[in-house]
Amino acid sequence: MRVFYSYLRLITFIFGVLIGVQVPHFVDQYGKALQSHAIESQQALDEFQQEADRYFNGDIEQLIAYYRESGDQVFSEGGDSIDAIYQRNQQLQQALSNYQQSLRSAYWQTFVGPQTDIRSEVVTSYTYAIQLTPHAMAIGLILGLLVAVIMESLLRLLLLPLRKKQTGEQHG
Repeated sequence: MRVFYSYLRLITFIFGVLIGVQVPHFVDQYGKALQSHAIESQQALDEFQQEADRYFNGDIEQLIAYYRESGDQVFSEGGDSIDAIYQRNQQLQQALSNYQQSLRSAYWQTFVGPQTDIRSEVVTSYTYAIQLTPHAMAIGLILGLLVAVIMESLLRLLLLPLRKKQTGEQHG
């Protein structure tokens, strides 16, 4: 039974390592998806920015206001559409800027404060890969150790009543 327990601990550790080495790759994939969406958003906004440059000294908010204040319902609703594109672009540019500040901020952006639609997209299309960088290996080993310790602690807690029962039978 002790050999089985040793193998179970080893398997748990390896499982944790394999999960851990996926983390940097996932963060990288999230960053690439965020960057792609930001570029696409900027391209969608560029046509309107050119209009704003020509007629409103580059102020796209004045262009949006002009569209909205138009007596024509089509133009008025067009202002709402331009504003939605503009707001999304601002949101994505800020998220990308936060992501690119540091390694810590990239992880924070990915797991704590993500663009949820983009993270969901990455989760859906994620392909498993192992990056053999020192960073990925360190995270893999740390996560492997954490998973192994947590699983062993839980197993010990679950088996504690059995140990007390066996100890009581040996003394009785």
